[in-house]
Amino acid sequence: MSVAPISPERARPGGVFRLLAAIVVPLYGWFARLEIRGREKMPLDGPFVLAPNHHSEIDPLTVAVATWKLGRLPRFLAKESLFRVPVLGAALRATKMVPVKRGNQGALALEQARVLVENRSGVIVYPEGTLTRDPDLWPMRGKTGAVRIALAGGLPVIPVAHWGEQQFMPRYGRLRLWPPRRPVTLVVGDPVDLSDLRGREHERAALEEGTERVMAAITALLEELRGETAPPARWDPTQHGQAETGRL
Repeated sequence: MSVAPISPERARPGGVFRLLAAIVVPLYGWFARLEIRGREKMPLDGPFVLAPNHHSEIDPLTVAVATWKLGRLPRFLAKESLFRVPVLGAALRATKMVPVKRGNQGALALEQARVLVENRSGVIVYPEGTLTRDPDLWPMRGKTGAVRIALAGGLPVIPVAHWGEQQFMPRYGRLRLWPPRRPVTLVVGDPVDLSDLRGREHERAALEEGTERVMAAITALLEELRGETAPPARWDPTQHGQAETGRL
């Protein structure tokens, strides 16, 4: 079996990252037998935004483990307040997670993009913002955060879809310990073309257009994994009387 080359970033991970990987990767392997497709589409160097679907509370582990196996360090956006929590804050800083602050979204996206460019690192951003509300677990309406960061820094947005975690951790359900090693598949797609939107990151219409392209790319990958066709209209929680955060 071929092994993905290791990026310059992954070649020098900090001790916290090595410790976390030594614990998390084998632990996740108990629950899931992870297959990764499209390995060659993950850049081995330079900044990027990784945009996955979100249908299970455990799928951030899928994305993190896959990113590690693909030779990059998995970094997520994290609320700024978490960086002030003892121990947790130190771990977030040590692993260079990207803080999310309150304030002007355009300015914050520019700052987040600057950090990624300076560190030549990637960040994982869930464009849905929370677990999908779609009853059949298809990607729902996206939010503009991933595209804001990408346009602010001229970064590629790489769509990702994964499927299978619902077998051992259904949305808002309990973790099932048995049977172990359920099959989970993750596929990495081609970068979403946002070239015509560059320089328009302060325009709402451009952000929404870019976000729709990202969601369409993620959905197409998930259709491939599931062997099914997604509904023609993306689920919009506001049209179904649902909150966009928290549990259903």
